[in-house]
Amino acid sequence: MSLFLKFIRMPLKVTLLWDMVRRSKQATHLNIAKVTKITLLLIEVALITIGKLSILFLESLATTLTWTVKQIATLPNKLPSINLPAQKTKPHFKKKPAKVTVKKKRLKFAWIQIMRSFILLPLQNLSKPQRGRGRPRHPLTISLLIKKIKSRYKRIPRKVRVAILFTILMLIFFSYTSLTFSLAYTLPNPSRLTTASKPLTTEFYDRNGILLYRIYEGQNRTLVTLKDLPNFVAQSTIAIEDKNFYHHPGIDPLGILRAMIHNLGNENLEGASTLTQQLIKNTLLTPEKTFSRKTKEIILALWAERIYSKEQILQMYLNEAPYGGPAWGIEAAAQTYFGKSAKDLTLAEAAFLAGLPASPTQFSPYGTRPDLSLNRQKMVLKEMQSQGYITKKQQEEAEKETLNIIPPTNNIKAGHFVMYIKDVLSQKYGSRVVSQGGLKIYTTLDLSLQLKTEKIVSDEINNLAALNVHNGAAMITDAKTGQILAMVGARGYDWPNFGNYNTTLALRQPGSSIKVVTYLAAFNQGFSPGNTILDTPVTFRTPGGRYSPVNYDGKFHGPVSIRVALGSSYNIPAVKMLGIVGMDKMIDTARELGITTFTQPQNYGLSITLGGAEVKMIDMMSVYGTLSQMGAKRVPTGILKVLDWEGNILEQFADNPQQTVKPEVAFLVTNILADNSARTPAFGPSSLLNIPGHEVGVKTGTSDNKKDNWTFGYTPDYVVGVWVGNNDGSVMNPELTSGVTGASPIWNKLMHLLVDNQSPKRFLRPFNIKEAMVDGRRDLVIDQNPGKNLVQVRKEQDKIIFFDSFSTFSTPSAQINPN
Repeated sequence: MSLFLKFIRMPLKVTLLWDMVRRSKQATHLNIAKVTKITLLLIEVALITIGKLSILFLESLATTLTWTVKQIATLPNKLPSINLPAQKTKPHFKKKPAKVTVKKKRLKFAWIQIMRSFILLPLQNLSKPQRGRGRPRHPLTISLLIKKIKSRYKRIPRKVRVAILFTILMLIFFSYTSLTFSLAYTLPNPSRLTTASKPLTTEFYDRNGILLYRIYEGQNRTLVTLKDLPNFVAQSTIAIEDKNFYHHPGIDPLGILRAMIHNLGNENLEGASTLTQQLIKNTLLTPEKTFSRKTKEIILALWAERIYSKEQILQMYLNEAPYGGPAWGIEAAAQTYFGKSAKDLTLAEAAFLAGLPASPTQFSPYGTRPDLSLNRQKMVLKEMQSQGYITKKQQEEAEKETLNIIPPTNNIKAGHFVMYIKDVLSQKYGSRVVSQGGLKIYTTLDLSLQLKTEKIVSDEINNLAALNVHNGAAMITDAKTGQILAMVGARGYDWPNFGNYNTTLALRQPGSSIKVVTYLAAFNQGFSPGNTILDTPVTFRTPGGRYSPVNYDGKFHGPVSIRVALGSSYNIPAVKMLGIVGMDKMIDTARELGITTFTQPQNYGLSITLGGAEVKMIDMMSVYGTLSQMGAKRVPTGILKVLDWEGNILEQFADNPQQTVKPEVAFLVTNILADNSARTPAFGPSSLLNIPGHEVGVKTGTSDNKKDNWTFGYTPDYVVGVWVGNNDGSVMNPELTSGVTGASPIWNKLMHLLVDNQSPKRFLRPFNIKEAMVDGRRDLVIDQNPGKNLVQVRKEQDKIIFFDSFSTFSTPSAQINPN
């Protein structure tokens, strides 16, 4: 037992010696004798430990191998056959085998014979049971298999088993010692928890080197003591983060077990870090998710609990926890969000703040989903009530209390974009590194274009007030690189009503703008723009009942080409096409193009092709950017280069396109979206979707409930996406007309801003795109293949009957509709 305790204490002892050396070297009054003495002591401990381990390991290994070779040499010539019926027989090994001469051939196959005897023989009955005469075989079960393995294991001589076990223990011991010295060299000392580090300024720049935002945290940080805070400040944190805080030694084994059980059957994974572990991670370690970092975290948490009291650890946590943005520590958080000191917080405010450190980006009231922070507050209050910190009445009163969260007052340019980049980097390097690490972040943003985009969005939203449209968002990307040139998440970052809410990252229904994914899947299966499809009444049977799609204009247009059906955004043909290509194919295509939100296909119906499932604008920019580059996907990115405080490059932009769609398939869709005549039946010949003199692919979309209105368009050089609607979920005026009002005027002005001073560019036509006759009309095809047929035609007297798998259409004229 004493030897075991020495092994357990070894990491701590060696780490203390290393730390003493480091601190001695860093001291201004360097004591050479002391450093020499400590170094010699450390070397002595290392040499003795490693030397003993090496000698013991080599001696035991040599002894074990020698004895094993002797046993192999004395094995009998024949071992039990694998095909013999199972029966209880004594082992063929003799306790003291006679000394015999071993042949080379026998030595060569000794290990193979051992494997047959001890591994293959117990499994000889795994095949189908023997039939015919003889004793009936019992079916193989786990208990029977274990019994057979035990039986074979007992046949191994005792010395062999002892030798194998001893070898395994020696390997474990050797690995443990190696891990001890490795961790001892890299572990920081928990005494540094009370040593304040000097924060450095992090700066964000646009692509031309213009400063966008400067983060400097630390000057405004005020440390508070636990006794000066209301009890419910600490209680709320313990209730939601670590309810066993006062009952564990730094780690919570029951919490780890509970998290493992939860994670086995749930997609939403939960961790089991205690407050002590979180304090260690936030102050001494990096946020990397590796086994090595977690091991260090556990050791340091156990170590810290031996140095500090629970109250000291809780106080340090409250002073060091990240609460989002520049708010580090409970005092800074209280000042940032409520404009008051932490000692003056109410129960509702304390519960609100306690919920933020778990995910400052996700739960931030200044983020893309402010409602999540309020839901989190209710969860904190519920936990406090269930753990006995507050009464049910106090919980209900706190939930009803109105929180007066003050808006952000930072002097920031392109606020939505900067906060987006900050969140992206915080997930990679940790919030503290981004906020206080002195990083130089060079972004892809063009500030000049950004300011013009902000003004256009703001002015046009003011003009839409009569249609009950009060907010808008826009994005512009470089189509050839995927770099974000402008990002406007709302009508104004300082707008009192959800101004900091970044709609470009929010979940919204895309309306008909998602139809391009369905038609891409269709063209990939062999259909072509010239194919006829019926725009006629149809009803689909679904698990929830019946589904009868209708068109935007409430009319039916009969037999039309796919070109007109997509260009004019007819709903019924799109739903029929989805029914033909299949839901799985459409969702797989969407994911390949960059859609990240189609995660529950079992909950989607045919209406997904009309925008029934929510998406993010930034993902839709990836879809249309892929179309603009003939199927080469580039995920939108906002980072050119990140430097640390010493000027070292942490990351740098690299163009890595992925060919997710065939060029010819992407071109067919682009050719339709750029065809003004194809959208004329729905939008007229001179709509805002037409940019004279330039080839521009464009698609609109409006959700059925009139809560979201979109326009996406692109050239070979740029992609522009625009959204208008209301953050409070209110419905826009039904008189809003897609392509005329709503997002289209904003999109039109932004596109003119980009292309008016450029020479026209055309989309590159793949060599295998040809013209051919398809269903009586001339259109584009791939490799002169007219493709599959969607509609069958027959003539009855003076009528032409069109029919497909879903419906029929009869015309009094013998002439096929030229559309």
